[in-house]
Amino acid sequence: MRKRMSPRNAKRMMQRMGMNMGEIPDVQEVIFKTSDKEIVIENAQVAVLEMQGQKIFQVTGQMSERAIETEAAAVTIPEEDVQLVADQTGKSLEDAQRALESSDGDLAKAILLLQTGG
Repeated sequence: MRKRMSPRNAKRMMQRMGMNMGEIPDVQEVIFKTSDKEIVIENAQVAVLEMQGQKIFQVTGQMSERAIETEAAAVTIPEEDVQLVADQTGKSLEDAQRALESSDGDLAKAILLLQTGG
C-alpha cells in the first residue's frame, strides 16, 4: 500500500524542484481572443504554476463565447469635404473620395495623400 503525500510535503517538494504555485486573487473574468471570437470565462479562478521561469495558468469558471465585433461602419464623408479635397489638390471627386475614405475622413491626411502621389 502506497502512502499518500500530504499537501504540505507536496508543496515542499515542489519548491525544492524550483516550482512555485499560487492563485491570482479576485479575478472576475478571463478572455481568450481568437481571430473571430472571444472565449470568456466568468467567475474565474486562476491558479499559476511557475516552473523554470515559465508560468502556466489554469483557469476554471463558467465559459461562454461571443463573436468579435467588426470595426464600425465606414466613415460617412460629407460631399463638401470631397469637393474641398478635390479643389485643394486638383484631383477628381472620385480620387478625393477614395483619399478621404482611406484616411478615415481626415481632410489634411487626404490632401497630403493626394499631393504626395499616394
